[in-house]
Amino acid sequence: MVLGALCPAVALLLRLTVTQSTDSLGVKLTGFLQIVVLVIGVLLVVFGVINLVRTIVRNGRIVRQAQEEQAELHRIGLCRELSDAEFLQLDKGEKAVNKFVRGLVRIPVGTWNGIKKIGLFFKNAALGIVNECKDIWKTFVEGDWKTKVSFLVMGFGNIARGQVLRGILFLLLEVVFIGYMILMGGYYLSMLPSLGKIGPHSEMKLVPGVGEIETTVKGDNSFKILLYGVLTIFFIIAVIYTWRVNVKQNKTAEMILKSGKKLKSGKDDLRSMVDDQFHKTLMALPTLGILIFTVMPIVFMILVAFTNYSSINDGYETKLFTWVGFENFKTIFSWDVGGVNYAATFGEILLWTLIWAFFATFTNYFLGIAVAMLINKKGIHLKKVWRTILIMTIAIPQFISLLYVSKMFTLNGLFNGFLIDLGIIQPANAIDFWGTPTLARIMVIIINIWIGIPYLMLIATGILMNIPADLYESAKIDGASGWKQFSKITLPYMLFITGPYLLTSFTGNMNNFNVIYLLTGGGPTNALRSGAAGNVGHTDLLITWLFKITTSGSDPTYGARYYLASVIGILVFIVVAIISLIVYGLLPSVKNEEDFQ
Repeated sequence: MVLGALCPAVALLLRLTVTQSTDSLGVKLTGFLQIVVLVIGVLLVVFGVINLVRTIVRNGRIVRQAQEEQAELHRIGLCRELSDAEFLQLDKGEKAVNKFVRGLVRIPVGTWNGIKKIGLFFKNAALGIVNECKDIWKTFVEGDWKTKVSFLVMGFGNIARGQVLRGILFLLLEVVFIGYMILMGGYYLSMLPSLGKIGPHSEMKLVPGVGEIETTVKGDNSFKILLYGVLTIFFIIAVIYTWRVNVKQNKTAEMILKSGKKLKSGKDDLRSMVDDQFHKTLMALPTLGILIFTVMPIVFMILVAFTNYSSINDGYETKLFTWVGFENFKTIFSWDVGGVNYAATFGEILLWTLIWAFFATFTNYFLGIAVAMLINKKGIHLKKVWRTILIMTIAIPQFISLLYVSKMFTLNGLFNGFLIDLGIIQPANAIDFWGTPTLARIMVIIINIWIGIPYLMLIATGILMNIPADLYESAKIDGASGWKQFSKITLPYMLFITGPYLLTSFTGNMNNFNVIYLLTGGGPTNALRSGAAGNVGHTDLLITWLFKITTSGSDPTYGARYYLASVIGILVFIVVAIISLIVYGLLPSVKNEEDFQ
């Protein structure tokens, strides 16, 4: 069908050839070819339409067949949500199949719902912008002269109507904004597309009594241009929002006066700030702090990923850095960049990060519960002493305890020395805990258990004390074993209460810098990935690899590659966000809150 649509263009080209030809035979032959091409095009279009109709019909049959299969699955209870009574009637195999199929069904359904929500968000945003623009135009057309002047001079309408305090604040913001844009904002905003034009360069300077000498002159500062450019954009957005509030307040004030009511004075506004609007007063400063110290740095970090900012291209002292688009993302997902396989490196570190986070989270969780249950068990003496001993690992700073433990397991450390003294191993055969990749990974997981169990023990102790004792008594009367009591009473209760903690603990362990860096420094070195930035090690997590990339200034070619670290930071955020969103929807405390209560 596409070829058929192209045939008229070929015929037109032949027609143009005819108009430029003087040979009568050529004209006739070309005209004949033109007719043939048009006929072929029509036939191709017809056949294409017929094929398209057949495809639609065939796809319709496939969809109907899939729907019938889906209905059959629903009928036999594999694909539909079962009630508690229906689910309990299934055997273990059928329960597993039901859970598995429902999990598979939720993936495309959840994806489609997510896409619909994103589309709905943009649709509502577009409609909101259109409605705001209509309201602004209506306010300007129907408003009085005070309102119209306020479109240019913020706060004029408020001052003219007696709301002097509001008007002065609006006007002051406009004056500050104009002054900022004239003095510096305009310059940084205009330089943002290029991130600077003149870098560090040498110039000859005439010195009286000495003559001309060569001096280094600093040019533009790419770092400041990017930073203040982002700040200026945020400032512009804030001013636009404030201008819209100014317009709305003028419209509201005009309507209030037309209804014969009295406007609020400055005293009324101040009184309202500590009364009915006190929540806004309290939230103003924290919101501003989050915007300046959290949101803006995140936006700046994201933008750095699209530049070549490094210690070699520092933007001022050595060389300007520039925009490079998606080149850095292409690098991290490429299989060969200067002989380095960054895609495999990233994949390997990501896989180990997920494995580490899984074991670091769940070993601590279940062993912490076990220790709490053991200490809380009737007949155990000196409970406070045991809890105090465990809590001491929390009281001692990790910087001290982890470095000390790291030294204990070196080749000449305390543990190898103990084995040598017992005659178990020879000095020449000392165990290289931190030099063997698999052993190093196992060791960091085991040592993390020693660090993490006390936290979970404290949390679990408080929760276990709140489980009603009559539940256990009823279970004992019914003949439930200790394992049944744990799996049917203790564990569901713990999972419900600590579900959000498990999620935050898992994401926190993905970014657990201290344990890995203080124990192994990310080592031992991964020889297969040694060419990648940051001297990759076998126990490196994404966060420790990111840290190494930003501190490996000894690289003579690239130095500390901040742009690559920024890309990894974005990818870490995406991975953590996806895991958090998926797991959060599966938590019992979210899904079954009413049933539990």
